[in-house]
Amino acid sequence: MTLKNLDNLVKIKKLKVEPPDQTEFDGMVSSAKRRLHDAKVKAVSEEGRFLSAYGASHVLSLAALRWHGYRSESRYLVFQCLEQTVGFEKTKWRVFAKCHHQRNLAEYEGHLEITPQLLKELIVLTAELLAIVEKLDPVS
Repeated sequence: MTLKNLDNLVKIKKLKVEPPDQTEFDGMVSSAKRRLHDAKVKAVSEEGRFLSAYGASHVLSLAALRWHGYRSESRYLVFQCLEQTVGFEKTKWRVFAKCHHQRNLAEYEGHLEITPQLLKELIVLTAELLAIVEKLDPVS
């Protein structure tokens, strides 16, 4: 895992360097756990479960980026950075990118089209990302 790509994103002003903060990191992980829990509640609508799981995936991706001392204003970019921050494979973070697109359609066009399979994949991959992020050492 190399942070050179992240440093290049800083140079072109897509990322900012900002010292990591343990309290912020812990809060993000805690928020992600609650959202992921909500996403697994079958009594909640499919849309609600999707938005909860998507929110958890985003906050975990941002937490991984923050752990390394970077910040981004771009939701999509935090998913792309997962390869560098936690070694998440492209095929996996691309599911998050697809969900980002679906979330944008819902937010900006009022149209949410998700399949049970996509929701299941999102929940499984978010849980996998949570396990990885939780294993990171304390912020130094």
